[in-house]
Amino acid sequence: MNLFRLAGDMTHLASVLVLLLKIHTIKSCAGVSLKTQELYALVFATRYLDIFTDFISVYNTVMKLIFLGSSFSIVWYIRRHRIVRRSYDKDQDTFRHYFLVLPCLLLALLIHERFTFKEVMWTFSLYLEAVAILPQLVLLQRTKNIDNLTGQYVFLLGAYRSLYILNWIYRYFTEPHYVHWITWIAGLVQTLLYADFFYYYFESWKNNVKLQLPA
Repeated sequence: MNLFRLAGDMTHLASVLVLLLKIHTIKSCAGVSLKTQELYALVFATRYLDIFTDFISVYNTVMKLIFLGSSFSIVWYIRRHRIVRRSYDKDQDTFRHYFLVLPCLLLALLIHERFTFKEVMWTFSLYLEAVAILPQLVLLQRTKNIDNLTGQYVFLLGAYRSLYILNWIYRYFTEPHYVHWITWIAGLVQTLLYADFFYYYFESWKNNVKLQLPA
């Protein structure tokens, strides 16, 4: 494991902890898209089908369990927790996220490295993760009250994917035959979706003003 991969994993973990901190401590999910969280739960459920069959390392297994458990916990909090669910803005979080699932599945069936169930599901998870943030970004554009924790959560998610791209570049030049173009393209698309958010996030930080995205 190289430094970029480790930094990416820790940034991803930090994003989850920030969101759980907000939901569990403040008992609020205001500004958080349930649609995005449901997509991420599906991403991890389909990506980690090998968790009990293919052992890589203790670190790898622990991280998989953390992301699986945290994603489904967040969905449960927003849907079922008697206090947290009251702060969910259902009227604003209206992105039809299920329209993203079928195209990603069809694309995975058509474009993959090996035609096996696990491989197709893993490829599907890559495509879906690339666009899973869209409902969250749309919700942030609609709301005028983006709190610091929600902004930090989205920023850390984008930073995690950016660090993973650096990890792939590093491995390309240091490992022979390291070519995973499906992963690279999906990761690049995902990072580009964050570009607009990054700009306004840094502008708000530089000018010490509240984060707002243009409608």
